[in-house]
Amino acid sequence: MFGIITVVMIFSIPIIAILTSHFEKQSKTKHKMLQVELELEKLKHENFLMETEKMRLELDQMKFEQKRDEPRLL
Repeated sequence: MFGIITVVMIFSIPIIAILTSHFEKQSKTKHKMLQVELELEKLKHENFLMETEKMRLELDQMKFEQKRDEPRLL
């Protein structure tokens, strides 16, 4: 009985170390993925802001041209 417990304890230490290492690597990988996703979301937001500004400028340009083409009454 004592021999079985000793063998189980001897082999359980490396197995626990392997599992711990594996979970650490998974956590680091998830962290890196979250960082990349965050950077992607920042770029998407910047792109959205630039497109919105571009559309606003185009709308202003269209309004200006429309006013310019309207006949003036004096």
